[in-house]
Amino acid sequence: MQWIKLRVRIKNMLKTTLRLLLYPLSFLYELITTLRNYLYDTNIFNTNKLPCKVISVGNITTGGSGKTPTVEFLALHLQSIGKNVGIISRGYGRSSKHVKLVTNGFDKPNSWEQYGDEAFLLSQNLNSIPIVVGESKYEAGLKITSEFDLDVIIIDDGFQHRSLHRDLDIVLINSKDTKRTHKILPIGNLRERISGLKRADLIIYTKTNVHNNLGYLNKLLKNVNVEKINSVLESKSMLIGKDKQEIDKANLKSKNIYLLSAIGDNRGFKKTVEKIGANIVGHSKFLDHYKFKTSDLQKVQNDAKKFSANYIITTEKDLVKIPDINPKIPVYALKTEMHFSPDNKLEDKINSLFI
Repeated sequence: MQWIKLRVRIKNMLKTTLRLLLYPLSFLYELITTLRNYLYDTNIFNTNKLPCKVISVGNITTGGSGKTPTVEFLALHLQSIGKNVGIISRGYGRSSKHVKLVTNGFDKPNSWEQYGDEAFLLSQNLNSIPIVVGESKYEAGLKITSEFDLDVIIIDDGFQHRSLHRDLDIVLINSKDTKRTHKILPIGNLRERISGLKRADLIIYTKTNVHNNLGYLNKLLKNVNVEKINSVLESKSMLIGKDKQEIDKANLKSKNIYLLSAIGDNRGFKKTVEKIGANIVGHSKFLDHYKFKTSDLQKVQNDAKKFSANYIITTEKDLVKIPDINPKIPVYALKTEMHFSPDNKLEDKINSLFI
């Protein structure tokens, strides 16, 4: 017992020491981002326009807020009202450089490495929508508008990319966020000061059915005069495997499930699977955008076998990165979708751009 207490004390001391060492870096990061925003706010830095409408889906923290399913929702809605849609993304974790066409909307790429997991996943889930990746959102926008006749572009993760004008700025905030995480990088997860949210046109609290911290968020943002709505993350009825075969999620109920995820909100993923009624026996968690190695998957398979797992369940974004192996325990990805409330509020906001 004394040894356990000593280990806890040492661990807490190390955390405190590390936090103290990171404070100067956090202060410097905040200074730089605040100065940069000031230069844009005062028009000292220029903003460039593209020849079509631009919708940005971004966040004020690092990862896990649900940008990719929100981008997919918006793209499908815009298609449903007859708009020609394009998507630009950074392509985080890709092996290629510069601006690159992922898909013209018809010819789909076969692997994710050159484009990043998120852009690749969108290319697989959407049809007739061109996608371009590039670190410069403006250069990516120039390429996609020069090659396609578009009514609107959706920027995946665009809130801090202020060099590109946008007609609608949507910011997602994960409802799991707390006072502890709302500190400037690298101490916390904030990319800039909370006051930066005043630039947004719409704030969406995400995963409100998975996490429950809206009391803190509402209090924090009570003086931010921006319209706010909620969203929930629900699992779809079918799960998909590496070879595109599907199974009904009802098959997971009361089964032993081992989880594998490398996303910004691993805890939220676990809760979503638990809501199906699955018995979670283990969970291998990796950093967001982690590139799996064959040895990683072999270890996951061994651990899952040790816990008598019937299935290994991962995310759609992670499934595309899993090497082609012959797993002893079947691997499936949980497909999810966003639902927003009040009903039609987000759709009305989008539609108003074209009136």
